[in-house]
Amino acid sequence: MIVMSYRSPWENRGTERGERVAGDQAVVRQMLREVLVGREDPECFFAMCLSVLGNQETRSEFLSIIKPLSTANIRLHSVLRSLYQDYFTKTEDDELEIALALSLLEMKENQMSAPNQLVLQAGNDQSSLPLSSKPTSQEKSFSKQEDVPGREKSEFTEQSRSKTKETFLDIENDKSLSFKSGDNQSLGSSQPPYIPGSSASFTIPTTASKSDQMIRGDGNVSEKPKRPKSRRQRRKAAAQQVVGLIRSPSAPPPVLLWFRRDLRLCDNPALIGSLEVGAPVIPIFIWSPEEEEGPGVTVAMGGACKYWLHQALSCFRASLEQIGSHLVFFKASNDVTEVGSSLNTLKTLVKETGAQSVMANALYEPWLKERDDAVSSALQKEGVEFKMFHSYCLRDPFSVSTEGVGLRGIGSVSHFMSCCRQNPGAAVGVPLDPPVSLPSPAHWPQGVPLDALGLARMPRRKDGTIVDWAANIRKSWDFSEDGAHARLEAFLHDGVYRYEKESGRADAPNTSSLSPYLHFGQLSPRWLLWDAKGARCRPPKFQRKLAWRDLAYWQLTLFPDLPWESLRPPYKALRWNTDRSHLKAWQKGNTGYPLVDAAMRQLWLTGWMNNYMRHVVASFLIAYLHLPWQEGYRWFQDTLVDADVAIDAMMWQNGGMCGLDHWNFVMHPVDAAMTCDPYGSYVRKWCPELSDLPDELIHKPWKCPASMLRRAGVVFGQTYPERIVIDLEERRTKSLQDVALVRKQFQQYVDKRSGCDLVPLPKRLVSEALGLSHRDGAVVTEGKQFLLPVITRMEFKHQLEDPDADAASNPYNAVLKGYVSRKRDETIAFLNERDFTASVMYEGAQRRERLERDHRRLEGLPPPPSARGKARRTPTAKDRFSVVPGGAIVSKN
Repeated sequence: MIVMSYRSPWENRGTERGERVAGDQAVVRQMLREVLVGREDPECFFAMCLSVLGNQETRSEFLSIIKPLSTANIRLHSVLRSLYQDYFTKTEDDELEIALALSLLEMKENQMSAPNQLVLQAGNDQSSLPLSSKPTSQEKSFSKQEDVPGREKSEFTEQSRSKTKETFLDIENDKSLSFKSGDNQSLGSSQPPYIPGSSASFTIPTTASKSDQMIRGDGNVSEKPKRPKSRRQRRKAAAQQVVGLIRSPSAPPPVLLWFRRDLRLCDNPALIGSLEVGAPVIPIFIWSPEEEEGPGVTVAMGGACKYWLHQALSCFRASLEQIGSHLVFFKASNDVTEVGSSLNTLKTLVKETGAQSVMANALYEPWLKERDDAVSSALQKEGVEFKMFHSYCLRDPFSVSTEGVGLRGIGSVSHFMSCCRQNPGAAVGVPLDPPVSLPSPAHWPQGVPLDALGLARMPRRKDGTIVDWAANIRKSWDFSEDGAHARLEAFLHDGVYRYEKESGRADAPNTSSLSPYLHFGQLSPRWLLWDAKGARCRPPKFQRKLAWRDLAYWQLTLFPDLPWESLRPPYKALRWNTDRSHLKAWQKGNTGYPLVDAAMRQLWLTGWMNNYMRHVVASFLIAYLHLPWQEGYRWFQDTLVDADVAIDAMMWQNGGMCGLDHWNFVMHPVDAAMTCDPYGSYVRKWCPELSDLPDELIHKPWKCPASMLRRAGVVFGQTYPERIVIDLEERRTKSLQDVALVRKQFQQYVDKRSGCDLVPLPKRLVSEALGLSHRDGAVVTEGKQFLLPVITRMEFKHQLEDPDADAASNPYNAVLKGYVSRKRDETIAFLNERDFTASVMYEGAQRRERLERDHRRLEGLPPPPSARGKARRTPTAKDRFSVVPGGAIVSKN
């Protein structure tokens, strides 16, 4: 007998409901794993729980779902529990207000043509509503959003509604709540739906291609919403609809988020770290000129840098307001205490807001690190946490060590990269996505207007008119974070393909021009590195630029006096030129050499020039005008929008012959144009008075016939300046002779075996060379000076043997003659390539012969017979200067 079981419809419905609940909870647990690995944020997870489980089941099941986190991840558990308590701890007025708003939406649902969609409108049209649903004052407050703290008044008017797409919402049995985003372009001009009384916020990410079950709030969801694969797409998708969470009356104390040179939302560790606290966030910016500009003559913040900072702060404030937050500005008092004026401002803010933690991204300039250390110590004594995050460089320069690598070759980027590979430290990690919202505090501290900081103050003439020297800078740059990403994308789609071989061209945009955005943190180096690696063309030369940047900061941490003190002692005694008229002509672009003048005029008008042109003008200042490198450093710091103390100081020291490394080249002001401006386009743009000269003579107008100058309208001394120096070779010879003189005068700083200069080592490098780790706080013995042989230019070594010889007779003359563009002379390129191939083959043959000879010597065999009947290249005498001493350190008592 077969017994057939029977279930009533009520039992079937209960079974189906149980299966659906089990499926919903499985989906929630899957989303929880996404949160644990960092692919979702807690607010988004809680919002999805409300959407999938519904209000009632979330209230009853949420705490049991997250209970395993109480032992696995206590911080995440506390954040989720706080979100749960904030949402479900509501007063009766709050619940009534939400119920009225939802009731209004349900009644409007019946009037839609599609039964499962309801248009959420915020207009004043009441004619379509039933008589029993007249909007109350609470409903008007919900729809108009008039009392939102920290936001502008909503723009849901008839005009804006006609320009934006409608947002659809479906509510099923009061269990699920989800939004479908409209056109992203409309989000900048309209405010998202807002629940009054909220401070924290969350988003419900959806995609247009997803099935309608996510839009309808169906609980049987088989997979999580898809996220954009590209970081750039995720950044663009960050402007989603935001729904406020109810703020608990007993909200945790706010977090002070201290912005300095990290003015971005994308990949900002301090910003994401402040969100993980689960408390309101107060973004602040403190301007303290005495601390920022550095000691002595550092000139850390020149006029162009301050102007960029002003514009960048204005753009970043707007970005924060788009995600429901605000940037508060403070100007530290001029009365600097023994611990710094920024600390006074922070202490005042802590008392005013009740904040228990301050978060910021680290800065690596020695004087700023000392300031931050003093702030950390003082705040911790008062029970306030001060947490720092590393993001300004790829590697924390204070963590880089030479252990296992040695000191030979120090100053070069290859040596630095070897140190990073040998002592890897913390991983670079994956860039962080920008947040879609920031929880706002109940009360904002009172700051000052941005203009009150005085960053973009323009000088006035005697008649009262303003001198707007930054007009061309404004036209040349987009100062926003979006501008940084747009420039990066444009470069990766075009310029990157020519960067490896054509980055020196001044007449074509083959460089990224991203240095200002990196300096002010509008683009993180990690984001740039990952995007460069993800591009189809990945030139190693471009990626090594980030290593050069990290190397510069490492040198600054080792030698805090890098911006003003020559590292090589003999070069402090050089007899520099004292003609101030030459310096002024160089600064204003009136040297009479078109390539140099064009570059300096571009710098003055736009605040930027590419790296090749910086080498050209630096070589002209030092090697031909024989002016001190400190003058060039200070001018760059005042006029560059990307003026960076570490990078400028390192490069000017190397160009000034006194850094850890030596430039093995000198740019000739005329011959270099063959490489960077072969057709004269760059000179014609910035020196328009020479635009009518032919390509062959535009870089040396003094060789033009008088009739040609007349036709072009060029009159030396009137329309274009005369050359300030005539005999360039004589100036170069004088420079080399002065170098040889001081090296002979201070022979104790010249290694007799190799001819290399000796540099006193800082304590940190001495401890590493002696086998002591600086991470363990090891201290070397005082009273001893340790000298290290460093890279030295070959022509300096040869000049020391014959100090009175001229530059032309030096076989290691470092002047670059330039080359004609490959497009104009392919024959030269072919011959160069053939000669290079032949030399490589010859070196390989020599290496094989040397290995065979050594093998025979070790085995006691006779030497190999010499080849007969074959032409052999005459061996040259070995250059003794190429021998680097085995001992890395020389001790001097």
